[in-house]
Amino acid sequence: MQLKEIDKKRYRSRLNVVIVACIVSLAVLSLSISQTLIYLFPSEAGSHFHWNLLGVVVSAIAVGMTLRKLKSHPKMFEVAYIWDLKHQLNLIYRKNRKLLAAAEQGNKEAMLALQFSYQGSRQLWQMDDNTITMSSLNTAQNQLDKWVEEYDVQLDISDYHSGLLKEF
Repeated sequence: MQLKEIDKKRYRSRLNVVIVACIVSLAVLSLSISQTLIYLFPSEAGSHFHWNLLGVVVSAIAVGMTLRKLKSHPKMFEVAYIWDLKHQLNLIYRKNRKLLAAAEQGNKEAMLALQFSYQGSRQLWQMDDNTITMSSLNTAQNQLDKWVEEYDVQLDISDYHSGLLKEF
């Protein structure tokens, strides 16, 4: 995955549309499905919990499948990009301890993965207006910059790919 510049305003607007569409779809589908099942298979005891639960589960699966199909639509570009970025950052975070140890020893691939993580996190936090922890990110970036200078490594963020993480 490569980092891309995206328009924050467009991203927020499209994310809000996706969120509202998901909420409305879940509500309408789950109520429709559960009410149809209750009508077709009424319970003498009066408890329809299992039909209501089934309506919610089927609706969640339908909405998830729809989002997956629409992920490649041009109007979903910004939202899908941020989802993919979050996924990549999560993969790096899971290996963060090993990456930091390897970077401290001068491993270029570990430094590259950390650099991608820091730049991606910075972009993500700015998109979501989550700048509270930016100081800790700057501290980590400063430490990485020291290692890059110490080991005389050149990092090109466009060289990053998730396959680098397999060795850690």
